[in-house]
Amino acid sequence: MPTPEAICVTDDSTFWPWLTWSDFAQMPRKEEVVVVLPIAGFADWGLGHAYDAEEQVLTNVLKHALALKPAGLRALVLPPLRFVLGPEAGCVFAVETPVAIGLINETVSSIKAAGFSRVVLCNASPWNEELVDAAARDLRIALGLQMFCVNLSALKLDFHPVRSRSRREVQTLLTYLNQRNADPVPADADASAGGWSDERVRPLAGAAVPLAQANIDGAAQLAAAAAHLVSLLGEIAARPPLPNGGAIVTRTYP
Repeated sequence: MPTPEAICVTDDSTFWPWLTWSDFAQMPRKEEVVVVLPIAGFADWGLGHAYDAEEQVLTNVLKHALALKPAGLRALVLPPLRFVLGPEAGCVFAVETPVAIGLINETVSSIKAAGFSRVVLCNASPWNEELVDAAARDLRIALGLQMFCVNLSALKLDFHPVRSRSRREVQTLLTYLNQRNADPVPADADASAGGWSDERVRPLAGAAVPLAQANIDGAAQLAAAAAHLVSLLGEIAARPPLPNGGAIVTRTYP
């Protein structure tokens, strides 16, 4: 059963801040380690749950995925990067694009400085999917890192107000994680009126799944997403290292 009062949602055996300087210095074969950077924004998604819903879902999925990890998967997870794009009016604590890119670049540069070369940007925010993809490509070129991107939407937990076919599942999972029913949201509420596009966040229609049922459905959704994620991390870990230490060789033609 979830413990919603927990301040830090993490798998203790893979959480970067729990390691000491000597742990990092003595760690063998760092090129095999999959380093995961969670990325999540703050927004009112019209689901009757808190603004940190993205982080709640993402960190819990990561925690449960890494608890399932096979012996051959070596992973480290950083604390979530919380200050990202938030173009809709229902978003809070958002930053401008150069700042968001700069935060990702600085964090990943620190990962490289610590001796690691395989990095996964694990993103929960629909509004940041393109940004994360672009940042990963630039970091691959600039730093020679082996970069990967995993979006929460690919795990069938999509917050997007129009594209998503799993908003009810996301709401139910949040009810399970918080151990409380979703707050009622007025049917005429528009959480993102005046936003940047026509993809406005409106309250999810229909009654929310009550807590008793969410304890069954939400647990199943969490298990399915965790199993999917750990399989993706396993595939990433199994990929061979980049040739030439990650350096991009410039081809010349006569």
